[in-house]
Amino acid sequence: MHITMKDIHKSFGANRVLTGVDFELKDGEVHALMGENGAGKSTLMNILIGLHQRDQGTIRIDDQEKYFANPKEAEQYGIAFIHQELNVWPDMTVLDNLFIGKERTSKFGLLNRKEMKALANEQFAKLSVTIPLNQEAGECSVGEKQMIEIAKALMTHAKVIVMDEPTAALTEREIQKLFEVIASLKKEGVSIVYISHRMEEIFTICDRITVMRDGKTVDTKPIPETNFDDVVRKMVGRELTDRFPERTSKPGEVVLEVKNASKKGQFKNANFSVRAGEIIGFSGLMGSGRTEMMRTLFGLESLDQGEIWVKGQKITIRNPNDAMQAGIGFVTEDRKDEGLVLDFSIRDNMVLTNLYDFAPKGVINAKKEQEFVDMLIKRLHIKTQSSSTLVRNLSGGNQQKVVIAKWIGIGLSVLILDEPTRGVDVGAKREIYQLMNELTERGVAIIMVSSELPEVLGMSDRIVVVHEGEISGELSQQEATQEKIMTLATGGQ
Repeated sequence: MHITMKDIHKSFGANRVLTGVDFELKDGEVHALMGENGAGKSTLMNILIGLHQRDQGTIRIDDQEKYFANPKEAEQYGIAFIHQELNVWPDMTVLDNLFIGKERTSKFGLLNRKEMKALANEQFAKLSVTIPLNQEAGECSVGEKQMIEIAKALMTHAKVIVMDEPTAALTEREIQKLFEVIASLKKEGVSIVYISHRMEEIFTICDRITVMRDGKTVDTKPIPETNFDDVVRKMVGRELTDRFPERTSKPGEVVLEVKNASKKGQFKNANFSVRAGEIIGFSGLMGSGRTEMMRTLFGLESLDQGEIWVKGQKITIRNPNDAMQAGIGFVTEDRKDEGLVLDFSIRDNMVLTNLYDFAPKGVINAKKEQEFVDMLIKRLHIKTQSSSTLVRNLSGGNQQKVVIAKWIGIGLSVLILDEPTRGVDVGAKREIYQLMNELTERGVAIIMVSSELPEVLGMSDRIVVVHEGEISGELSQQEATQEKIMTLATGGQ
């Protein structure tokens, strides 16, 4: 399927999102679509599938003008979209999620669950997925939900698949399996639009790249004719020096200590500590228990046994409020469902964690609150018309910045960051890394859970590796390598 989008324009009210974008997808190619958060990548693809209607421009598919009224029509035509924000129904089983709207029935009109299970197992086998089909999707991790979405799209036998940050919540092993599937699809003539902020993936899997900036097409090139620095310069409009900022803070006293912590079926005998001004990276495969440890530490789950000490005092954490009272903050990996109130404004989301600071006598000091919010928007370079903009209307990367902003300026001792740069562009990643450095300079202890090994290696003072619910090893910054981390993550010594 050959697709050409010419001079595409789109505005949402006064906000001009696309101002003349050109994009071409050839038969059987993997085409990278890159740009900063808010550049218009997802909007362009949503126009292709009919989720949004263009204001101006033409779309031609196999030399015929073609416009879809809705995504269902596009899917029936052979174009599937794996969205960055996962569309999983939490109260339905994994099997029902895979076939929603595409149920298989017998000649009597009854659900043919045997056929559905066989097709689902076949697709899961291709992806090396082991999620029980009768499990409720709400019980799945973010990474497992991502694999469900990928399997769902592949089962449509589409001729074009748009993948928006498909590996954001996946481990290295799962990413490699996905790459094998992409290579197989390419041989079958399937075209893929690959939206990602992970440069290593772009140069590994893609044939051509189109870079967008501020709602316009900047350039399209074959992958062999470009490089990392060239792409970054075109994305951000400037040189970006050093991917990871230099770590200058010196670790101080132990702020947080976890002793013999266990939760049945998730992790056991966890022992680790983090010092003031230190960043500890937590690495491991999906389902290893690293996120579950952090959720328990913040009171979202309860410990079966073990102790938590903060600044030399043994504390009991029964809920998130107890954790916050102890000076612990948590940026969850699932920003949409757990990190934000999507129908609240940017301002209301940012002040949720420290509302009382702006209302010491029960009346909110609106001026002080607005100054604080404006400072954070400017500091984190959040792209928005106003602080009153609803968070649901922001791009994924800008939503992530709002999640992080909630915890700044409230006197935290410990900040847990679970996948802090998931779905965030290379320029915004640098800004988040700088912010992490600034927080540690102020004495904040940071625990960073990340599936990106370059990020773990580039930002951590120490690295803790988790395998099947147990800490399998700890590495200093000096001795850590991707190979050593993966060895520990897969049960090796």
